[in-house]
Amino acid sequence: MELMKLEIVTPNGVIFDDEVKQVTLPGSEGEFGVLAGHTTIVSLLDAGVMVIERADGKEVSVAINGGYVKVEEEKTLCMVDGAVALSGEDSNLAKALDEAKALLEKAQTSSTTIAAAISKVEQINKR
Repeated sequence: MELMKLEIVTPNGVIFDDEVKQVTLPGSEGEFGVLAGHTTIVSLLDAGVMVIERADGKEVSVAINGGYVKVEEEKTLCMVDGAVALSGEDSNLAKALDEAKALLEKAQTSSTTIAAAISKVEQINKR
């Protein structure tokens, strides 16, 4: 499977920069997936959970509270207001889950979107 570069940037700097197989994003019109070779788009991101499939097949989940994404054939750039890693080798999951819930609750979006995102965060906690 082809890989693409994924970069996630917050106001505090780059928090993720690596080659990945795919990423699923919480778009403002619903979730959508991006693979290498995807057509170029720019889209708003809503509060929710990004799911990243790394080159080694492991998944990383990141809660975000909105922003935008620019997708190109070889690179995907996500500019987000805030992000918290929910899973992956380097995260303290219990603390990250609490931070993610707080981040999502502060997001300025519909209560339905926030409830769906928090539900997804809680499902990750049960894995």
